[in-house]
Amino acid sequence: MSFLLRRAEKIQRYFSKAVIIHDSLPQEIKYIAGIDVAYSANKAYGAAVVLEYGTMKKIEEKTYSLNMAIPYIPTFLFLRELPPAITVARMLRTKPDVFMVEGHGRAHPRRFGLACHFGLILNIPTIGVAKSLLYGEAGNVKGSWKPIIDKGEIIGAAVLTRKGSKPMYVSVGHKVSLETAVKIVLECSKYRVPEPIRYAHLTAKKAREKFVG
Repeated sequence: MSFLLRRAEKIQRYFSKAVIIHDSLPQEIKYIAGIDVAYSANKAYGAAVVLEYGTMKKIEEKTYSLNMAIPYIPTFLFLRELPPAITVARMLRTKPDVFMVEGHGRAHPRRFGLACHFGLILNIPTIGVAKSLLYGEAGNVKGSWKPIIDKGEIIGAAVLTRKGSKPMYVSVGHKVSLETAVKIVLECSKYRVPEPIRYAHLTAKKAREKFVG
């Protein structure tokens, strides 16, 4: 392991202890934002989209691009995606009550995935949502969700957001309990991918296509 990755691992282990895993949300959520990052060659395109929570109506969107030389390294996604994600989130004029980040939170071998980095830096409730399982075991989901478990510890949830589809993998980023994270994901899902993440993905993809095209 390179010096950079050893240092990154120490950072993850150290700050994992600062993650708040209980609810610190307003009684009524008004706005929720989705964060996603797309890539083209060595360029990253971060997207942040704010939706009205009750209606899933789009309120605001921002994009930000930068050159990115760091490759994808499993369990160290923050090295690649945190700069565009944080920058584009700070560009929003509307303040979301909670963020949904495309990536894992505590469902990570060091309990500190991208969503935890993001939530801790911005000090805001954050949920990690991913399309594939990174760590732990979930098995087949019966009902709406099933815990992701690692060595007896519940680190996330496999959530069926759409009947007959594959689950989404949900975990705490910061200032949200797992139960509330699952509830929010289910309430925001019309399709397999929850609306905040789906809108952010489409916005990042559009920004990338505009540059490439």
